[in-house]
Amino acid sequence: MNQTLLWFRQDFRLDDHPALLRAIETGQPIVPMVILDSSWFENTRLGLPKMGRYRARFWKESIEDLANSVEKTGGSLIVREGLPESVLADAVDEFGIHSLVAMTYPGTEEADTEVKIESAVPSSCAIQWVEGHTLLHTDDLPFEIDDLPKVFTPFRKKVEKEVDVREPVSAPSKISWSTHVVNTPWQEALETSQLSTQAGDWTSDTRSVLPFKGGESAGRARLQEYFWEGDHLKVYKNTRNGLLGANYSSKFSPWLANGCISPRRIWSEVKRYERERVSNESTYWLIFELLWRDFFQFSAWKHGNALFHAGGIQGKAVQQEANKEKFQQWADGQTGADFVDANMRELNATGFMSNRGRQNVASFLSQNLGVDWRMGASYFETMLIDYDVASNWGNWAYNSTVGHDPRNRQFDVARQAKMYDAQGRYRRTWLQESLF
Repeated sequence: MNQTLLWFRQDFRLDDHPALLRAIETGQPIVPMVILDSSWFENTRLGLPKMGRYRARFWKESIEDLANSVEKTGGSLIVREGLPESVLADAVDEFGIHSLVAMTYPGTEEADTEVKIESAVPSSCAIQWVEGHTLLHTDDLPFEIDDLPKVFTPFRKKVEKEVDVREPVSAPSKISWSTHVVNTPWQEALETSQLSTQAGDWTSDTRSVLPFKGGESAGRARLQEYFWEGDHLKVYKNTRNGLLGANYSSKFSPWLANGCISPRRIWSEVKRYERERVSNESTYWLIFELLWRDFFQFSAWKHGNALFHAGGIQGKAVQQEANKEKFQQWADGQTGADFVDANMRELNATGFMSNRGRQNVASFLSQNLGVDWRMGASYFETMLIDYDVASNWGNWAYNSTVGHDPRNRQFDVARQAKMYDAQGRYRRTWLQESLF
């Protein structure tokens, strides 16, 4: 019997999942699979694993939650470890796969993986790559990706005027999952995997802004808490530059970056909030931030490898060096610039940092210390719980003067500290030696 394999690639949810809907359209029983890609644990040029312990635990929790959701709808998730092209090629034969459906993502490694899969999977299996991780669909844009505006504002104005967001589609109440039988249950496969080893067993730092937990269930709970129970959305624009506590910003980024919640679901809830509570500058601003995220995703698709060049997408000549000593001081939070150091220590202890902090530490490393900005972006790849290739590298380039901002923007970190941490509460929280 022909079956469809649905590869949950980096989209650990059933709600608003276009690839799931496409798999259902095949009319064949669906084999749900997660692949623990061995390349996640290769070392970067900094000698650190691509995926550190914070994101590893978030992914493990997300996969556990997905497996439970699949079981509640009558299916059984398969968890395999290895290179996706090899795992999927084997699965086609093992399960009689006629169609393979998965999300597509920007990033050169992601694109290379898709090419390898298309070469490895037998031609008898039809492969469908489906978009589903952005707010806007590329087919709806009023321009081709290659014609993406060079800066954000023209992009935003044009799409706000000409593009309607597609409505999110709720998880189907019934899914025709395959009745396949596997030798290794998902629990065992996950627990004995390199992902579990990398995730380790540790206790969250009590100073963390949130006890982040992976999974669609936790992501939807955070959405409910921030919008509806706490009613925080109405003041988002005024509080979003905060540094301490759970609710100065939405903190949706870990669930967005790891595919536990779709941007369209968040957009839909904002629109409902505007109808039922209030429509103001703050509600608009959260959608504004989702458009920024889209802009970086589309930029990564457009620019490819240039995103990772020293001169960025501008091809700019930069005076930066791979100074390991300066970099390590920055990474350890030992630069002597207390605002920078506090933010880096928060990152190291929790896997998270505010948007305000990220802009400051990026600018400081690349422009004040003159260190190759890509070392910082690579460090963030390892450390961030909400790492996303397009947003991370796009923001780093932006704050290092080689990205989408045509201006030579440089943050005065001392002034920023006075503006956003005037009483020194944030620095006292993370720096025992702080004089504030």
